[in-house]
Amino acid sequence: MSVWQALAEGRTPRTYAPGQMIYLQGAEPTEFYYLLSGSARSFLSSPEGEERVLTLHRGGSLMGEASFFEGCPRVSSAVAVSECRAVAVTWEGLDQALAQHPDLAIPMLRYLSHTVGQLSRQVNDLSFRGAEGRLAAQLLREADGAGRVAVTQEELGFRVGVTRVTVARILRRWAARGWVETGYGAVRVLDDTALRAVSRAGE
Repeated sequence: MSVWQALAEGRTPRTYAPGQMIYLQGAEPTEFYYLLSGSARSFLSSPEGEERVLTLHRGGSLMGEASFFEGCPRVSSAVAVSECRAVAVTWEGLDQALAQHPDLAIPMLRYLSHTVGQLSRQVNDLSFRGAEGRLAAQLLREADGAGRVAVTQEELGFRVGVTRVTVARILRRWAARGWVETGYGAVRVLDDTALRAVSRAGE
């Protein structure tokens, strides 16, 4: 059971269809979300309409919590990738959950710290790393215990700020070297030492 299950007690989840917006960049953050199931993508939009994917959220994670706690307009939007169910948590709801489950406070602080660290890494990637370094770092962050990253090349391109064609070209080169293995909707890291060296080259 997720540590955040207490946030859902007594609350009716909302269901979002694929492509449906969950919250919008620039909106007032009156609530944050506990994603019960499915997946959602948070992203930044530029005035020119370009998008930069920040995170792919899966069931059991929180969304929109940074702006909620800061009390400033949302800096990103979130959209459902697959059908998902989420509980919206207001200040009143959070107070109730913490009153009934005070042991929830420390995990919440740790989660917020992780969110800040993740944003710092993303800023560093965009500022100092080239496309190969950003892609290598992204794969290393998302790989599971078997080295597998369940994501399409288009999604990887969104996350590291390059086109799908660029991602495909880099992955083909790495596959030829035996560093990765590509498949439908997934990439498997075979040589994390090599990718780690690539990710650090631009630091």
